[in-house]
Amino acid sequence: MRLGSGAFAASCVAIEVIGFAIFIRGFFPAPVRSSARTEHGVETPAPEPVAGASSNWTKLPSPLFSKVVIMLIDALRDDFVFGSKGVKYMPYTTYLVEKGASHSFVAEAKPPTVTMPRIKVDNNVTRHLDKVLKRGDWDVLILHYLGLDHIGHISGPHSPLIGHKLSEMDSILMKIHTSLLSKERETLSPSLLVLCGDHGMSESGSHGASSTEEVSTPLILISSAFERKPGAIRHPKHVQQTDLAATLAIGLGLPIPKDSVGSLLFPVIEGKPMREQLRFLHLNTLQLSKLLQENVPSYEKDPGFEQFKVAERLHGNWVRLHLEENHSDVLLGLGTKVLRQYLGALKTLSLALSTQVAHYDIYSMAVGTVMVLEVLTLFLLSTPHVLCRKAELDVPLLSPVFSLLFYLIFLVLSAIHVLVCTSSESSCYLCSLPWLAVGGVMVLVSALLCVIVSALIRMVIDGTLLKKSAAYPSSGWSEVDVLLLLGTVGHVLSLGASSFVEEEHQTWYFLVNTLCLALSQETCRSCFVGDDCEPQHHFHVEQGCVDILACTLKDSTSYSTPKPDRTRKGVSLSEAQGSCKWWTVLASPWLVLICCRLLRSLNQTGVQGAHRPDLSHWLTSSDHKVQLSGLAALSLAVIFMLVQKGCSLVSKAALALGLLGVFCYRAATGIVLFPWQPDNKGISKGIIEARFVYVFVLGILFTGTKDLLKAQVIATDFKTKTIGLWEIHSGLVLLAALLLRPHNLPVLAFSLLIQTIMTKFIWKPLRHDAAEITVMHYWFGQAFFYFQGNSNNIATIDISAGFVGLDAYMEVPAAFLTVFGTYVGPVLWASHLVHFLSSEESNGSALSRACFCYALICSVPVATYIVLVTSLRYHLFIWSVFSPKLLYEGMHLLITAALCAVFTATDQTRHTKV
Repeated sequence: MRLGSGAFAASCVAIEVIGFAIFIRGFFPAPVRSSARTEHGVETPAPEPVAGASSNWTKLPSPLFSKVVIMLIDALRDDFVFGSKGVKYMPYTTYLVEKGASHSFVAEAKPPTVTMPRIKVDNNVTRHLDKVLKRGDWDVLILHYLGLDHIGHISGPHSPLIGHKLSEMDSILMKIHTSLLSKERETLSPSLLVLCGDHGMSESGSHGASSTEEVSTPLILISSAFERKPGAIRHPKHVQQTDLAATLAIGLGLPIPKDSVGSLLFPVIEGKPMREQLRFLHLNTLQLSKLLQENVPSYEKDPGFEQFKVAERLHGNWVRLHLEENHSDVLLGLGTKVLRQYLGALKTLSLALSTQVAHYDIYSMAVGTVMVLEVLTLFLLSTPHVLCRKAELDVPLLSPVFSLLFYLIFLVLSAIHVLVCTSSESSCYLCSLPWLAVGGVMVLVSALLCVIVSALIRMVIDGTLLKKSAAYPSSGWSEVDVLLLLGTVGHVLSLGASSFVEEEHQTWYFLVNTLCLALSQETCRSCFVGDDCEPQHHFHVEQGCVDILACTLKDSTSYSTPKPDRTRKGVSLSEAQGSCKWWTVLASPWLVLICCRLLRSLNQTGVQGAHRPDLSHWLTSSDHKVQLSGLAALSLAVIFMLVQKGCSLVSKAALALGLLGVFCYRAATGIVLFPWQPDNKGISKGIIEARFVYVFVLGILFTGTKDLLKAQVIATDFKTKTIGLWEIHSGLVLLAALLLRPHNLPVLAFSLLIQTIMTKFIWKPLRHDAAEITVMHYWFGQAFFYFQGNSNNIATIDISAGFVGLDAYMEVPAAFLTVFGTYVGPVLWASHLVHFLSSEESNGSALSRACFCYALICSVPVATYIVLVTSLRYHLFIWSVFSPKLLYEGMHLLITAALCAVFTATDQTRHTKV
């Protein structure tokens, strides 16, 4: 079965996405759960322990509170309440914390600090509050306010809007508390008001990682049942967010959830009699010990379980003395001892269950890893055939599928699957799938393995693994080739260290800067040394290649040469550069280097330098709105000048109006200003302005797609295809300008500028081949991913891009816009690669080979990283460093699959040009 190299690469990446999805489903495990489920009603609570007698207390304790109101403020950071902002903007809450009947804590959330955005705007929550508070037909009221989180994502934790929102929340809390107090006077039964946050907020206004600002949230319990505090405020004690579930269950007189890993907040019950305190603690400790027994095989040796058994035995002795009405000091001392024992056991058990988050699904991880590694092996084995021969592959697919080897492998894998699913104690994801789906996975694994074996046999027979090409010596490599090879391999190897993962942007900055220096050396040699020392970027067609990676970087196609030429050494710079002046060619790498250095100063990212001041923080401060407005306007003007040159007249007009609409949208939201606009003008969501831009984006994309389809039908209409591809690229640029924040518009402008410089003064004059150009585009795309402020930290994802132009949460558009806004750099550089290679009429196979190279250099780090995280799954930083990077790699792989599909659809090698 013959396939073009582009179609082959797209198919392989699609299979790799399936394998990665299976791996990631097994890698991110489900939390510890209790297997005990009651079929009829509520399970009978455990009785009170008694030594040598039976207790008369076999029911759940009475509720401590008649009503509970939970006021959850999304992204409420602890210092918003306990710090200076709380004193200034939340005076009533501060009064309750300092002098009121309340208990205050700092509740620590577990990373990743992410919640699903499925709750509506704040006014919809508050407008029904008065009616609900007056009614008495409810026991628990939950209010989730999302506005603070939204402000943080838009403008950060130091925005003036934060103070207004905190004041609004303080007034709402006062209204709720006043209403509850008035109800208590009628019912004579205390209520509980809980003020809490689901996660904090980073200094950039986002969340998702494990920094102190993101995991620290306030937890304030307010009730007349508590004793009033003295005047001085105490420093809040640190607890876990999971402790709230057990505390609320005890407070409402309900059974503690079986899957809860939290411990009761003791200050809530410290005013109760000793017997009730011990009863509450015994129920909580017993629930945690049962959960430990079901999830830890060696639970009997766990320190927390041993503490629990000691505490339970002492508790029984205390109850026996209590029932004997012994009120001596011995009873008081023993009760205090039991209390301390229970609290110690609770802390130890809760910590053990929190760290024993779950068991990895090794079976699913193994199957996914095998699929990804099979695809990578197939890529590497196919590289010599793709780059050293024609741009087509003879995939030995039909013969292995019907061969005895295929069926043998399939039967073995099926037997392993049955064995694993019937003998495993823990649930496996693959075991829960229907047999048809599992059979499809087994067929893929078996077919890939057979294709690999067939390819190896064919290569051995043909001698392509052993034959050395005398006409293609390794000494023909240029410095750029060596750099691209070593840089790609070095980046892959760096993923094994947590520090390099956290600071990956430094790796890409170094590689791009080094590439500029290597290109500068190459331009100098081409200009001053002469033809004898020039790098040989010319057409080679050989029957075999010594090294697979060598073929990846030394493409056999020189797309700017119309016919194969085995005798030419190269083309002089003066012949190649045409109208380009020699000094512009020499200066272009240094100009690119300067642009990259300027971009590094715009956004500090990573872990080590994220706290350092940068230009973006200066621009986004309210004092520099005029400077930000001017820079945004200048950047939009530069974007128009660089993009409009390849568009049709209609698309130029649409692009100009669309970029104007981008500035109007940001002005409507109050981020930038028109010269005639007052600074105190009211702001809006800018929905109309954003949708105005979307219309032009869709119009430009439609025009470009129409031209591209026309060129696909009429093979000779080459100019129409080129214009169509550029218009699609222009539409994506306009969408990027809308989604990027104003201080990041220079990133987009510099990206387009560097693409123009590299195209006109480096790639065309120096006649780099398609493989080199593909790797360079990939490098610059990765660098610009970090230039815009991204990192391998989930907290740097700008989810506000997913809501541009939307007045309500819509999952699919929001997800698409967020992903595109995050991966603007790689997508735009890949889009430019498609246009650049397609614009060379003389060589139609370059795009197909570029697709193969792009898929290969993306697959290598993905496959390597899967093996690394599997071996490092018990590493200290597995959840805070390696796991977020795994998610980024998965999304990048999915985007690569989409890009390869675009590469393949654009490729016109199947057409015969006349």
